Amino acid sequence: MLATLTERRFSDPGWIFEPKLDGVRALAMRDGGRAELWSRNQKSLDASYPEIIAALQAQESPRFVVDGELVAFDGDRTSFAMLQQRMQLTDTDRIEATGVPVYFYVFDLLFHDGDEVSALPLRRRKRLLGDVLDFTDPIRLSTHRNTDGEAYYEYACAHRWEGLIAKRADGRYHGGRSRDWLKFKCVRDQEFVVGGYTDPEGSRNGFGALLVGYFHEGALRYAGKVGTGYDERTLRSLRSRLDALGRSSSPFAERVRARGTHWVEPELVVEIGFTEWTTDGKLRHPRYTGVREDKKAADVVRETR
Repeated sequence: MLATLTERRFSDPGWIFEPKLDGVRALAMRDGGRAELWSRNQKSLDASYPEIIAALQAQESPRFVVDGELVAFDGDRTSFAMLQQRMQLTDTDRIEATGVPVYFYVFDLLFHDGDEVSALPLRRRKRLLGDVLDFTDPIRLSTHRNTDGEAYYEYACAHRWEGLIAKRADGRYHGGRSRDWLKFKCVRDQEFVVGGYTDPEGSRNGFGALLVGYFHEGALRYAGKVGTGYDERTLRSLRSRLDALGRSSSPFAERVRARGTHWVEPELVVEIGFTEWTTDGKLRHPRYTGVREDKKAADVVRETR
């Protein structure tokens, strides 16, 4: 179930408000045997997060499906950039060498002991969730507040959180994007699809900037160039992936003017932070945050209120 972005902040006794975590969504499931962890685009995450699998396997409840977020921390804040150090690693020695602990914050219950509970009201699912799992690190319960969304949003932004997720308290859980879940963002960021890149200049390696866009009515719309946010390792690793996706023509619906441009198949999804959308539909002050392996390119659209 996915949230819809909104600029309207509100307080309402019929809603609950949870921290918006800067990580990767995942479904965790167990059916008597070994626990499993799946991304929202149906990729197995078991090998990348063995400590989460071990903690799920140690649960007393033998059968459940829960929804949550995999996170790493930079200080006291969740950080997608820190989590990037663990993503795609499957070798246990390399995982341990990163020194980056990962936690699984669980916020919803879909199945328990053979019974589907997704049609129950959210508050009821929350109460059941507290009884189903033992919340001991690295498994954590995602806390929430009732009613007072505006004050909590101000608190979240003051503490440099990503924002809040507002959820209708009597809502059922269903797949897809819904207005029963709303995003109150303190910062602007979203996923974009890479359609090309420019040559590096000066002493820079890899590439100069990524050319990114989003899908609208089946067409890839150009959103601008992203030239900041990369370290040397990222420049090299991304260039290797881009070389494998090369194509001769632009995938964008619009004509894109940029010097030293190379086009790629629109398959790689990245997360970009920015200050605002310009009046002509481009990103202002964009900055690369990381690759989103958990998102399908075809699902990337411009987030609007």
